[in-house]
Amino acid sequence: MPRKNLNDLLAFLAVARERSFTRAAAQLGVSQSALSHAMRALEERLGLRLLTRTTRSVSPTEAGERLLRAIGPRFEEIDTELAALSAFRDKPAGTLRITAAEHSAETIIWPALATLLPDYPDIKVEVIIDYGLTDIVAERYDAGVRLGEQVAKDMIAIRIGPDMRMAVVGAPSYFARRERPRTPRDLTEHSCINLRLPTYGGIYAWEFEKDGHELKVRVEGQLVFNNIGLRMNAVLAGLGLAYLPEDRVRQHLADGRLLRVLADWCPPFSGYHLYYPSRRQHSPAFVVLVEALRYRGEVNSE
Repeated sequence: MPRKNLNDLLAFLAVARERSFTRAAAQLGVSQSALSHAMRALEERLGLRLLTRTTRSVSPTEAGERLLRAIGPRFEEIDTELAALSAFRDKPAGTLRITAAEHSAETIIWPALATLLPDYPDIKVEVIIDYGLTDIVAERYDAGVRLGEQVAKDMIAIRIGPDMRMAVVGAPSYFARRERPRTPRDLTEHSCINLRLPTYGGIYAWEFEKDGHELKVRVEGQLVFNNIGLRMNAVLAGLGLAYLPEDRVRQHLADGRLLRVLADWCPPFSGYHLYYPSRRQHSPAFVVLVEALRYRGEVNSE
């Protein structure tokens, strides 16, 4: 196949995946007009429309979707094999993309990177914060980080953190005005600081368990956020109860700035895992990162 045809296919992949000529052109380092010309030329050679264009969006046609599924994995395999050639260098190299939630990125990924990267200057890491259950294959991530129970069965999962617990907490100033809840159902009578999840745009229902009995409670309050930092600020300000990872509130509990309730309804659960597809040949840089993240402490719940 002529080299130009390969370039046009690579251009098509970028546009089809990004659903945008602007983002695809930036990714490829070409002008939007050159990219548009390449797409028209490819469609003319094939005699098929591959992309549906509107003033606001770009999406593959049925033929475009079929081409994307057919050639996308093959180009990914080529990229992976090229990256694997870094094994012949003195040190591992390459760019790694990881999707993770805010808590795991701050408490596990960042400490590991701060230790690892100074010794491997040719490794680059991109961490995307995302609470949604991202399809790491479709979005071209090397790996994702999620709780053990959230990892799909067809993925390889490596534990990278200890078991976790959640904590329902409030400031002393809040409890000065309100009675402490005795059961999770009592939370419906309290002002609670909510978390909005991006996957379906819904509000997270607080999850509890005691003596094998699981319970989800949908709480109400004046505030809704999509990150930990703002929920922490709000609960410290006495604006309601928050449901946060235990390790994030431990020091505030010790200092008396926060008080904990319903601890007997918050048992430990499986902590964070790094997960990735089993079919891929992984680069030396990826192997180094996995080993840096691998959890080597004790596990209580497994």
